[in-house]
Amino acid sequence: MNRLRPGLVATLLASLVALFLLMPLIAVVPVSFTARRYLSLPDGHWSWRHYEALFSDPDWGHSLLTSLQVDLLASLLAVILATAFCIGIWMLRPRLAGLMTGVVLLPMVAPPVVSSLTLYFFLTRLSQWNSIIAYDKLGGVVVAHMVMIVPYAVVVLMVALSQVDRRMDLAAQSMGASVPRRIFGVILPNLRFGLLGAFFLCFLLSWDEIGVTLFVTSVETITLPRRMWMGLRDNVDPAIAALSVILILIVTVIVVLRALILLRRARKAG
Repeated sequence: MNRLRPGLVATLLASLVALFLLMPLIAVVPVSFTARRYLSLPDGHWSWRHYEALFSDPDWGHSLLTSLQVDLLASLLAVILATAFCIGIWMLRPRLAGLMTGVVLLPMVAPPVVSSLTLYFFLTRLSQWNSIIAYDKLGGVVVAHMVMIVPYAVVVLMVALSQVDRRMDLAAQSMGASVPRRIFGVILPNLRFGLLGAFFLCFLLSWDEIGVTLFVTSVETITLPRRMWMGLRDNVDPAIAALSVILILIVTVIVVLRALILLRRARKAG
């Protein structure tokens, strides 16, 4: 018997724990089919009205597009800034590298309310000078999200850089390669998976960001999480349950496909 394979009791207990943790998600499914105008379980009559309202209401589509724009731009800028910072620390090894890293990681450990208030005052002050990177503007929300997710990109890229053999960079330097050549020809190709992982993580964090968004937006720039929060706060719109079911299905499909790909690779390797 394989000792690494769990027994029947362990498998049963793990399944019960997983079912207990998934119950809140499972409960959303019947709620999304209620025929009433508020969140409730169906009373014998199942309806698609909230799914229809979700796709027919242009506000939901606009919020989805806004979220995609904010998340993609914020993630791209965060990865670029984090890459520049990590490569600079890795190549130069300054004496204050630890202090500089701590300053960059500060938004990760600071209370969300403090970060939100700081960004609110920062963007309202910028509103006096421009109308792009300002309060309740797309550029302002992108900057706010970027500030919050940069530390996570730095952590991922630092871990990826720790796996890069420094002797390759030293060899390129000894052969007369310039700094841009060393960065784009030696370092970045070895960081491609780290860059993808950092971008994916930043996108997920930005997609789920609601605390800072509530402070830096009002009525003009409404992301999808903010519209969901507004629906729960103002009228408890059941369309939120329908949207939650759709998001759960998307995540489930991605996880299952990933599991099948890994299983296929394991079988080929075996």
